[in-house]
Amino acid sequence: MPYRSVPIEPESQERERKSLAEALRDLRRASGLSGERLALRCNMSQTKISRIETGRALPTVIDVDRILKALVVPDEVADELLRLARRANVDYASWRAYARVGLYHKQAELKSLESSSRVMRHFLPAIPTGLLHVREYATETLAPTVTSDPARDVARAVQARMDRQAILEDTSRSFCFLMTEQAVKWQRASTEAMAAQCAHMAEVNRKSNVEIGILPQDVRVPGTPMNIFVVYDDRLVTIELFSGEVVLRDPQDIAQHRNLFDLFWSHALTDDDASTFLEEAADGFMRQRN
Repeated sequence: MPYRSVPIEPESQERERKSLAEALRDLRRASGLSGERLALRCNMSQTKISRIETGRALPTVIDVDRILKALVVPDEVADELLRLARRANVDYASWRAYARVGLYHKQAELKSLESSSRVMRHFLPAIPTGLLHVREYATETLAPTVTSDPARDVARAVQARMDRQAILEDTSRSFCFLMTEQAVKWQRASTEAMAAQCAHMAEVNRKSNVEIGILPQDVRVPGTPMNIFVVYDDRLVTIELFSGEVVLRDPQDIAQHRNLFDLFWSHALTDDDASTFLEEAADGFMRQRN
């Protein structure tokens, strides 16, 4: 099942996608090529060309580049259309808009995306992902924190998050969760919930299809962990911001985030070292209760 964001993206995105489809179709017609001939030149199927030109399929930047080269389009025209393709391959959805339709819809959307992916890489510099949450931690971290936060049905969102975690039992899928020490230890919940959260992550790390990496604060890393992001296979990347979520589909953007993930992972504690770190963190929170 393809990933589709809830229909709350800016109207300009839809216009840009329509403009891109129309421009590619007009250029092909002006060249005198049939859809079949263009498909042969691009090593694509005629069906794919048709879907791109009618706006039923969003072409990647690479797809657009191949089409423009096959049509021998002037450089200035090609540059403009490639810029348009890059913008069209970015989705944005605000958390406020998700809250209006119900935050649990976001959990259903993530469940669908996870069910259609085989390898998922989560980069988590600030907080563990919902797939790793215990209920108490999820409840406390989903509660609104500032007055400008949108109203949320926290109980329903938490239950949807708990239901999503069943996917971790599917050994045909693999999960890599890379967290900073701050993400593990930042006290976003009560000491009891934090202790339970850390102990739970140590337990999940023992699953055969799960790998957890921890970036300790005292390890020098030649990079800055700026945003939460998730790479789904080689299809797309989701990036979380304070205000919402960005989805990138450009293969170059996906490769960039894969490379960033690998860079940080190469400096992380993994396997038993990660589990030991999480267990010691759990013990530390337990001692704070006394």
